[in-house]
Amino acid sequence: MQEWANQLCENRQFGSKMTDSKYFTTTKKGEIFELKAELNSDKKEKKKEAVKKVIASMTVGKDVSALFPDVVNCMQTDNLELKKLVYLYLMNYAKSQPDMAIMAVNTFVKDCEDPNPLIRALAVRTMGCIRVDKITEYLCEPLRKCLKDEDPYVRKTAAVCVAKLHDINAQLVEDQGFLDTLKDLISDSNPMVVANAVAALSEIAESHPNSNLLDLNPQTINKLLTALNECTEWGQIFILDCLANYTPRDDRESQSICERVTPRLSHANSAVVLSAVKVLMKFMEMLPKDLDYYGTLLKKLAPPLVTLLSAEPELQYVALRNINLIVQRRPEILKHEMKVFFVKYNDPIYVKLEKLDIMIRLASQANIAQVLAELKEYATEVDVDFVRKAVRAIGRCAIKVEQSAERCVSTLLDLIQTKVNYVVQEAIVVIKDIFRKYPNKYESVIATLCENLDSLDEPEARAAMIWIVGEYAERIDNADELLESFLEGFHDESTQVQLQLLTAIVKLFLKKPTETQELVQQVLSLATQDSDNPDLRDRGYIYWRLLSTDPVAAKEVVLAEKPLISEETDLIEPTLLEELICHIGTLASVYHKPPSAFVEGSRGVQHKRLPGSAGSGESESPDPGSAAGVTEAPPAVIPSQGDLLGDLLNLDLTPTTTTGPPPPASSGMQMGAMDLLGGGLDSLMGDESEPPPIPLRTDTRQSPRLPHQSPSPPDYSPTELGGDIGGNSAMGAAFGAAPASMPTSFNAPVSGGLDDLFDLGGGVGMPMGALNPPKAVWLPAMKAKGLEISGVFVRRAGVIQMEMTLTNKAMSVMSDFAIQFNRNSFGLAPAGPLQILTPLSPNQSIEAALPLSTVGPVMKMDPLNNLQVAVKNNIDVFYFSCQYPISMLFVEDGKMERQVFLATWKDIPNDNESQFQIKDCHLNSEAASNKLQSSNIFTIAKRTVEGQDMLYQSMKLANGIWVLAELRVQAGNPNYTISLKCRAPEVSQSVFQNYEAVLKN
Repeated sequence: MQEWANQLCENRQFGSKMTDSKYFTTTKKGEIFELKAELNSDKKEKKKEAVKKVIASMTVGKDVSALFPDVVNCMQTDNLELKKLVYLYLMNYAKSQPDMAIMAVNTFVKDCEDPNPLIRALAVRTMGCIRVDKITEYLCEPLRKCLKDEDPYVRKTAAVCVAKLHDINAQLVEDQGFLDTLKDLISDSNPMVVANAVAALSEIAESHPNSNLLDLNPQTINKLLTALNECTEWGQIFILDCLANYTPRDDRESQSICERVTPRLSHANSAVVLSAVKVLMKFMEMLPKDLDYYGTLLKKLAPPLVTLLSAEPELQYVALRNINLIVQRRPEILKHEMKVFFVKYNDPIYVKLEKLDIMIRLASQANIAQVLAELKEYATEVDVDFVRKAVRAIGRCAIKVEQSAERCVSTLLDLIQTKVNYVVQEAIVVIKDIFRKYPNKYESVIATLCENLDSLDEPEARAAMIWIVGEYAERIDNADELLESFLEGFHDESTQVQLQLLTAIVKLFLKKPTETQELVQQVLSLATQDSDNPDLRDRGYIYWRLLSTDPVAAKEVVLAEKPLISEETDLIEPTLLEELICHIGTLASVYHKPPSAFVEGSRGVQHKRLPGSAGSGESESPDPGSAAGVTEAPPAVIPSQGDLLGDLLNLDLTPTTTTGPPPPASSGMQMGAMDLLGGGLDSLMGDESEPPPIPLRTDTRQSPRLPHQSPSPPDYSPTELGGDIGGNSAMGAAFGAAPASMPTSFNAPVSGGLDDLFDLGGGVGMPMGALNPPKAVWLPAMKAKGLEISGVFVRRAGVIQMEMTLTNKAMSVMSDFAIQFNRNSFGLAPAGPLQILTPLSPNQSIEAALPLSTVGPVMKMDPLNNLQVAVKNNIDVFYFSCQYPISMLFVEDGKMERQVFLATWKDIPNDNESQFQIKDCHLNSEAASNKLQSSNIFTIAKRTVEGQDMLYQSMKLANGIWVLAELRVQAGNPNYTISLKCRAPEVSQSVFQNYEAVLKN
């Protein structure tokens, strides 16, 4: 479409004086037949008119492919306008008529040698746009000539054509040497040729990130900077984007580049300005902060950014999203420009909200007075969403600028006095945060807040007010009455309010035990016996158990000193911010997401990082030359959301063709050629002669371990409250006996009072002793617009399941859930759709069990058990990364025959053997064997040598990989030695971690 637009715009230069709109108005029957006759007419003018009608029909969506041979016959003409129109037709229909398109090749080749440079360029451009394999082989020779054409217009067109040809047939471009010719064009005398060459090489490099096509060095950079001053605005953008990928050698080179790029800040095109800002923001990282030029550059960056805010609203929004990133990285650039972010009455809501966010980021002690005055004014606007954000912004100012907190609280109280419902509720929510930040400082306002109790109807505001009453119950005379009023409609409240009310009443009881015994009994009964919400019931049982067994501990837990909340809770994570700064002026900077999160079909996306600051002392990557012998730090176990590899929106779900094991990788725990088992295995097969014991070798290098599983809480025996809280003995009579047992199912009716909190039924379907970790939060609500997903992987009756709890912490209903996995090491994939049949209401949780298969596409991950997941609902698509225990992949038929075990152990090369230490394990060999068998790790044989038990074990992964193990257990020694042998040694580390987790669970 872009090509059509370009062509049609150029046609205006050559077009007839009459308007072309008449070509779009005809809808006659038999039109194709008439056009065919006109196209074959001898009159040139009639031919041209016919071609225009064909193009008009094509533009409005009519199928005119039947006229292909007749239109192609019109190519043999000297009329440039007619030739352009025919080429336009060819670009559109060549794909559907590849055999007919070959007819045009001779004309293309001939036009590439035409004396007119416009026709030469037109021919090579059209050939590049015709994505037909049969034509590309004919394109090579004309393209080679055009790349070395004497006219710069032809050369610049040919440069772009190389990128198009590379997209169709990359191997052909490399074989023909076009990439080297493109690199030579960077030294061209014409700046537009340079710009197009850079654009073409950048495009190719994006799809082949490891090719190092743009080999940037000081000489090349100098040529690009020279061309920068003379080429068109889009050429400047290409060159600036290329410069942004360069890392200067030192601060002097960085300063030199900044000085030559700075004039672009005054360009009329906002895209050029943002590209220049991107380069300067990156290279500023290399400049020492005490350098005079550093301060000068900061001052120069502010005016162009301010100027961008005088454009139309859409451009303002793009500029504001970029400024938001810049302010988070370097707030000093715009610290004196607060007034330009003040909201205008006619700004669209999206601009207003973005300005508001930046105002908070720039708020400081110096400007807080004018910011607060402005925010107070916004709180009287008519737009409800904007007013809410403004009130919340006042609270953020109080938390960020401590000196202004009193003034902010005073402003919020003034707003509460307006009695506007949504203003009052928003104010109460932010005052709760202010209390958290500044405890025992502004509690005098509680009385005013309590006056508005009846007007609260939003869950977040009600929960905030309940928290305030519970937290400061000792200062509120009628706290019990206030909380009791909420209790009347307990079952109608949202989960958020119910949980807060439960905690608040327990706090109240701990502070005023004699007055609130009935109240706390009532809320615990409602939470545990009458509620079907697992979160609420769990919390109720825990409070009941705490209060009935150890009231002093209850007081320490429930009334513990709370950590202060942070000043900025919505800052972008630093590594993601660095990457986004490197993408200023692109869609990534508007979405505040890395390109890999939204670009379909992105291959090998490279994550960009800012260079290290001069003299900052931060550890940076060493130069390639000095990297020898330096061990790279291991990657983060679970990458942040912004660092997910691969595009989860464009998963390749075609079945994999490779069935063999993954290629062996170098293991950090490999053993030498000596067989750790010696002849031990032979004796298992009936050899009576006992071999001499072989000295154990201990690998002292530390291996990464699975997190320790939290031990189950002790099962307290039911006791009466004997102790007192805060010296008050009256609490002893407040409770009966502690709960005896809990229902084995959350859906089972409660009988005979509160059941035992810690007897959770033992996990139905799980073998005794199997590793059964608790659910972990995989996707926090703050990263998924209110959707929180926690889960755990389990294996039940031979089926791997992903058991999840989905919680809606947003204000809107969620529905239409779907799930998809990225390719992973073991081909894990959903065996069916995610079964969530009912919409998920606000503050509601729902359990879902997703069966998994192991027949999905395979790609080696780091770590091996990493799984990248995309979850879609009616709001958006969200991404997270989690890890599954490798024991989920151990199949039930993993017990190997003794003879096969011995043959396999000897057959696997010694280089594939890894040895590890399992420390602080106090099980005997029998108990260890039984525990491991519950995770499908089977003991083949056992023998004892000089008091040391040696267990020979096997396990089989779902993809057919066998892992053999020798576990050495010595009585009285808490440290075990384990040797693992496998044809795919990459899995050894994960298997060891699983051993450690199971044995210590």
